[in-house]
Amino acid sequence: QWYQRRVRVFSNFSTLLYINKFEPLKMAKSKFEYTRLYELDDKLLKNVWMVVRVDGKGFHAFTQDHDFTKPNDKNALDLMNCAAKGVMTELSDIFLAYGQSDEFSFVFKRTSTLYGRRASKIISTVCSTFTSHYVFHWPIFCSQPLKYPPSFDGRVVLYPVEKDLRNYLSWRQADCHVNNLYNTCFWTLVQRGGLTTTEAEKRLNGSFSADKNEIMFTEFGLNYNDEPEVYRKGSTILWKQAEDEQTKRKRRVLEVRHCDIIGDLFWEERPDLIV
Repeated sequence: QWYQRRVRVFSNFSTLLYINKFEPLKMAKSKFEYTRLYELDDKLLKNVWMVVRVDGKGFHAFTQDHDFTKPNDKNALDLMNCAAKGVMTELSDIFLAYGQSDEFSFVFKRTSTLYGRRASKIISTVCSTFTSHYVFHWPIFCSQPLKYPPSFDGRVVLYPVEKDLRNYLSWRQADCHVNNLYNTCFWTLVQRGGLTTTEAEKRLNGSFSADKNEIMFTEFGLNYNDEPEVYRKGSTILWKQAEDEQTKRKRRVLEVRHCDIIGDLFWEERPDLIV
């Protein structure tokens, strides 16, 4: 049961402001209660998909300081996937996640009522949970001790229709391809071609995808399409049904896939994924 109360708040100029507020009957009473009136109502729209994306803060320096392998560090990517699985395990309303490089996007089902759909609570929980799993599992994947704590920022975006949600995920995977193609060619020129980073950057300035593929193939015999899919396509994590080997019962488990999600095949094979 709720009732409406009018609260007086004195400003610095002694002007009376009247603010209407709902509060429960059994709420603890104190003269400091009024400060809650300054909290913003940041509830997100209902019946739309919520996507929370976390990004590594200052990870260019972080990867250098911790000697990540260039252009891709498989252990570091596996650690990101592990942290993402930790988030999905703790927040069951997430049905899909996509990650590449130092970022991960988490898609909540449109019917989610987590934290009353308060943006600040959802973003902070996803970021803190992801970061804690990243730090906790660091020793399992990385041999070098942490020199300082990593951190991730986050944002939430709402998508009302399936087309826009799929286009968002396609955008992130396309970004993965573009960045990885550049980085693979760049570091090939540096590590195998003997160029400095400045020279490699100048060599690739203004180049197109075909140019980078040509450089790698003709000069180094490297076919970009032979690169591991985890580097070229990122990681897609989703729930699936699996049979327990001992009990033979079905249970939900998380599956990490490195596949194309821009085309229709992935979605046609899972018609009930986006509901």
